[in-house]
Amino acid sequence: MRLRTLLAPCVVGAVVLLASPAAQAEPEPEQAYAPVGVVHTERVQAGPYHLTVGFSTWPLRAMQSLDFTFVPDGGLTGKSGTLSMTGPGMKQGMRRTSPLSRHPRKRDVWGLDIHALPTAGPWSFTFTVNGPQGQGTATLADVTVLEQPGPPLALSWTLCTLPVLGLIAFLVAAWRRHRPSRRLATLGL
Repeated sequence: MRLRTLLAPCVVGAVVLLASPAAQAEPEPEQAYAPVGVVHTERVQAGPYHLTVGFSTWPLRAMQSLDFTFVPDGGLTGKSGTLSMTGPGMKQGMRRTSPLSRHPRKRDVWGLDIHALPTAGPWSFTFTVNGPQGQGTATLADVTVLEQPGPPLALSWTLCTLPVLGLIAFLVAAWRRHRPSRRLATLGL
C-alpha cells in the first residue's frame, strides 16, 4: 500500500513533465511568431511590374504599429527595389527612402515589420522596382492615416507619472518625519 502511494505521484509527475510544451520539440523560427495577416490590399503598376501592397490593419492610424507587405507579381527572384515614404510632418520635399527587403516573418515578400506612421494625414508610398524587364516606378498616393487611437500623448504621460510623483512625495514625507540624520547625530556617529 505504501509503495502505491509513493509511486502514484511519481507517475503523475512524469506524465505532466513529458506532456508539457517545454518537453516537446522547439518550433522552427518562422513558426515561432504569428504570421502576417493582411486585411487590406492596394494594387499599383510600377512600369512593367504589378505590385500588391498589403496592410495588416485598416484603416491606418498614426502611432499604431502595423505590417506592410509588398508583393510583385511573379515573386522576388531577380528583383530589387526601394521604397520612399512622404507624409505630413516631414520637411517639404523630404522623403524617407530605404531599400525593399524581405519581411522578417513572411520571407517570400518584401515588407516592413511592426512599423508605425508618426502623424495623421495623407501619406504616399513610392516604389522603384528593378528587374529583368527594366526599372519601374509607381506611387500609392493619398493613403489616409487617421488620428492616433486613444487619449492624446500628453494626457497619457501625465496620468502615468502621477503614481511616481505620489511615491516620491510619500518617501520625502516619510524621510522628513523620521529624520534618520538626527538619530545618528544623537548616537554620536
